[in-house]
Amino acid sequence: MSNYHIKHLEEYFKTHRKSVREPELFWEEIAEEHFVWRKRWDKVLSWDFRKPEVKWFEGAKLNITENCIDRHLRMKGDKTAILFEPNDPNAPAEHITYNRLYERVNQLANVLKSKGIKKGDRVCIYLPMIPELAISLLACARIGAIHSVVFAGFSSNALSSRINDSECKMVITSDGSYRGSKTIDLKGIVDEALIDCPCVEKVLVVNRINAEIELKEGRDEWLAPLLETASTECEAEIMDAEDPLFILYTSGSTGQPKGMVHTTAGYMVYTAYTFKNVFQYRENDVYWCTADIGWITGHSYIVYGPLANGATTVMFEGVPSYPDYGRFWQVIEKHKVNQFYTAPTAIRALAKQGGSFLEDYNLSSLKVLGSVGEPINEEAWHWYNDNVGKRKSPIVDTWWQTETGGIMLSPLPYITPTKPTYATLPLPGIQPALLDESGDEILGNQVDGRLCIKFPWPSIARTIWGNHQRYKETYFSAFDNMYFTGDGALRDEVGYYRITGRVDDVIIVSGHNLGTAPIEDAINEHPAVAESAIVGFPHDIKGSALYGYVTLKEAGEERNHDNLRKEINQLISDHIGPIAKLDKIQFTKGLPKTRSGKIMRRILRKIACNEMDNLGDISTLLNPEVVEEIIKDAQQ
Repeated sequence: MSNYHIKHLEEYFKTHRKSVREPELFWEEIAEEHFVWRKRWDKVLSWDFRKPEVKWFEGAKLNITENCIDRHLRMKGDKTAILFEPNDPNAPAEHITYNRLYERVNQLANVLKSKGIKKGDRVCIYLPMIPELAISLLACARIGAIHSVVFAGFSSNALSSRINDSECKMVITSDGSYRGSKTIDLKGIVDEALIDCPCVEKVLVVNRINAEIELKEGRDEWLAPLLETASTECEAEIMDAEDPLFILYTSGSTGQPKGMVHTTAGYMVYTAYTFKNVFQYRENDVYWCTADIGWITGHSYIVYGPLANGATTVMFEGVPSYPDYGRFWQVIEKHKVNQFYTAPTAIRALAKQGGSFLEDYNLSSLKVLGSVGEPINEEAWHWYNDNVGKRKSPIVDTWWQTETGGIMLSPLPYITPTKPTYATLPLPGIQPALLDESGDEILGNQVDGRLCIKFPWPSIARTIWGNHQRYKETYFSAFDNMYFTGDGALRDEVGYYRITGRVDDVIIVSGHNLGTAPIEDAINEHPAVAESAIVGFPHDIKGSALYGYVTLKEAGEERNHDNLRKEINQLISDHIGPIAKLDKIQFTKGLPKTRSGKIMRRILRKIACNEMDNLGDISTLLNPEVVEEIIKDAQQ
């Protein structure tokens, strides 16, 4: 048995050393012993970061759903695979066993086939956090279709651009969704998006909120009646190791979102291995990740990672504040949750409510706490540790990205000594490096630099859909023969890593990566706006919030500024979604620029963060006088 389940710190170091010394052998042993394959690979790894090209388990044949479902049926068929906790706390939870999951995935897979979906076709999934969302992913994977999930909080514009980019043939959505006490008209958003999506032939609609909706003849159908007549048997399509499994869009620092492509075998092996170790999952544990499947966290650590391990994974439809701020704790007590994985934004929002909501609930089942989405600040870490974990459930502060597919840096609970705000050590198979601006590696400890990865890991994204050149430019052009994460990091005296934040124009708001360029593009469409610049500034709950500096045209100067602020935020909401709205909008006479015309966001960031004493030399700017004016207005 290879080191699949690491149990001691000494074992971690030994395993990590082996994974660096003999990476192919390390991953080959794991792949061989813990998964089912239709055909073994011819070659474990071939790679060249300069092209960039990475292939894992070349020549292998498999289907990921056979590893997530079929192989568990004999021993665990009656075990709960997905435990669905609905938005309404008074509605019963739904326990979907592995046997039932097998039937439901096959039924939907057969429906997809009957509607003309075949291997390689793209299917867009725009659903709330209901079982049909996880089942849709697995049904696509069953027949070799490529799923592209779009978070059901995105606007119709954001949805249509993603559908068109990957030329999806079908959309799976619902009549609407519940969000706390509100309902959201998802079908209306889809209808609006599809005005500009000629590639979509079919829309399947789940009935979630019993809304009266319009079904477009020849295109839209309710899903339930189709499932009723579908067979519960569907042979799994045999896939190549490097066949795409899914496309997931992430915000770029420039314009168009990037469709990250993850392939089948490497992604499966890495998410399964990291799930098992980062959460120290044991048989019969109940594991809960509060993310939405619309993000990579949900793909890897609600669906594929847990199910590949035969785990019980909780799917939660609700929000932490409804019907009150005790909702998370109520769910943990009700289902005796053992591993709880959530975002610093949620932790800060709950901490702000104090400990009173915790007092009514028994959280003694918790063994591991996790944090994901952005670096967790010290205050939130201590509150989480003291109040939720009662100082006995270690916190795994995980760092990773949509592009990495799985967790890269993290403590291993009960193994790695934790340190607040530090993601600590790389997982086996991960070779981090800190580089200075000129591309030289910074060796030793107590240093900081740009975080890069030297060697491929199995779940690295293989390309950007339809744009390999952009993939190369974004991740592999900054430093020679390295994957550049876009993050800065420091390494402390014992070699622990702490992420210090983005070094490009991406701001993490409530765990969501938001590129500044698309937001600025939306603002600049307003007829009264001449130009704009977006920066992040610290926020008690969200971690970072968005601060917009907006220069108005002459006509705009005469408008009511409060109304303009509302209109600008509405434009952003329409183009991207409510998550990208600005917390502060400051109208300016101009923006600080270099002589070549580049906006100096560094200066704007410092003003937004109230660090006016530390602006550095501004005399070389094209218009240094603008800075004084912006500071004066900001202080009013």
